[in-house]
Amino acid sequence: MSNKNRNTFYIGVTNAIKRRVLEHKSGKGSAFTSKYNLFDLVRYEIIEGIAECIQREKQLKNWHRDWKINLIKTNNPEMVDLAADWYVKVGDQLVVARVKN
Repeated sequence: MSNKNRNTFYIGVTNAIKRRVLEHKSGKGSAFTSKYNLFDLVRYEIIEGIAECIQREKQLKNWHRDWKINLIKTNNPEMVDLAADWYVKVGDQLVVARVKN
């Protein structure tokens, strides 16, 4: 997750990415993401096995900032919010958008 200026990043693990990103976008994800307005998903990886996920999370958290940015830009050169169209606003609440058939 990142903020609009792309100067702060958050790395985490989840087994339900749309639910977890929605929590972050709604300000309920974590104190860190709320404090720094980290509402945009700029990268995600799908990894099988919780042990492997946690190992990768720890690895990335130890990386230098420039390494993280370069990794993000390999698949998302403009660093856009990959989850921008995953949700719609209903009243004052974000909800998962329905998939059109």
